[in-house]
Amino acid sequence: MATKNYTFSFETSETPKNIYEMLLDIPKWWSGLFGEVITGKSQNIGDEFSFRAGDGMHYSKQKLIELVPDKKITWQVTESKLTFLKKQDEWVGTKIGFDISKEGNKTHVTFTHQGLVPDIECYDSCTDAWTQYLKNLSKKLK
Repeated sequence: MATKNYTFSFETSETPKNIYEMLLDIPKWWSGLFGEVITGKSQNIGDEFSFRAGDGMHYSKQKLIELVPDKKITWQVTESKLTFLKKQDEWVGTKIGFDISKEGNKTHVTFTHQGLVPDIECYDSCTDAWTQYLKNLSKKLK
């Protein structure tokens, strides 16, 4: 049986172009819950940004590795220090990203954290946090 990566999907009436542009502006969607500090950029392949939250409980660095305008964005986690875990670098090598597709008069957005699977220590707490961020994003895009 294959392990299942964490995914979250929603539909919106926003255009794929508007969603794509918003997602490249990391603080617009990955903030507002745990005192996040985001530095760096994410506009072009190879760009990197750092994410810190929870008074030092979460640090990760992401590198933009895939861009398909108005359709797909993927980052690879190159560094992580999740101090609430035994294996603090558990996110290193995982990938986070969005797939965007037009379906009728709606736009379908799917977030996937590839490598965030049920058999790793971070799964429960990390999926809970992702769900909060992504629900906030879906509300912004309604």
